[in-house]
Amino acid sequence: MGAIEVERVVKRHGTVEALRGVSLSVERGELFGVIGPDGAGKTTLFRLLATLTTADSGRALVEGLDAAREYRRIRPRVGYMPGRFSLYPDLTVEENLRLFATVFHATVEENYALVKDIYEPLHPFRRRRAAALSGGMKQKLALCCTLIHEPSVLLLDEPTTGVDPVSREDLWDILCRLKQRGITIMVSTPYMDEAKLCDRVALMQEGRFLDVATPREIVARHGRTTWAARSDKMSRLLVDLRANPAVECCFAFGDAHHATPRAGASIARLRSDMEVAGHREVDIREIEPGIEDCFIRVAGHS
Repeated sequence: MGAIEVERVVKRHGTVEALRGVSLSVERGELFGVIGPDGAGKTTLFRLLATLTTADSGRALVEGLDAAREYRRIRPRVGYMPGRFSLYPDLTVEENLRLFATVFHATVEENYALVKDIYEPLHPFRRRRAAALSGGMKQKLALCCTLIHEPSVLLLDEPTTGVDPVSREDLWDILCRLKQRGITIMVSTPYMDEAKLCDRVALMQEGRFLDVATPREIVARHGRTTWAARSDKMSRLLVDLRANPAVECCFAFGDAHHATPRAGASIARLRSDMEVAGHREVDIREIEPGIEDCFIRVAGHS
């Protein structure tokens, strides 16, 4: 049995079905990602596993314990970090850490080795109130408070949302080191580029899992020929590409538009069509599809 088992779970919020019969298994020591946009059901799933809500039907197990009936035994084993900063803003860095250790009948001193690497950059600011920290430092403090009672399972709900790119990279380095200690980590994110850092990922939309596999398997399964296109009129280029019969679908991706060509289409012909349509500096080239390309393709088919 895995560290986390979810079996046909349904959860409704009023008339909204947040989870629609989802099933999932996360192995012990695995770094597992749940990838999807806002409203996909990620937070509901994490709150259920953290024993903060219960399913309307189905079953969720954390380390073999039923999340609905055995929540008192689960909570000391789980570290849950919600998407929104949930520490006490009027307490200092040090006070927050000691408070969370006390709640779980632990001490900072006995478990300091667990958070040492994360806490050291915070140490010079240990007497600063949590509300005055930067976004990245708040996330590091929240992770310290989540780890201080030595949980075996981490549930991190969008831990990198709203932080700068450097802090995002730092946080993922920390997660990889925690995985090496044998901690099971389940992390949700709306950032598709973070998927490749996970052992396996679940693509989630509207309360359902569209696919569960390794990042490489997802690209191999759903990846198709992908072209990146640019011109001097990017907004109009998106419209013109979508209207072109050689293009099956097209979406904006950063500084380029990613297009899926139909069978028999050629880059040269499409470039010519865009130039005839009035575009200049047209650049169309084949690229390797990423997780985001696959997600959009799978979501569109669903």
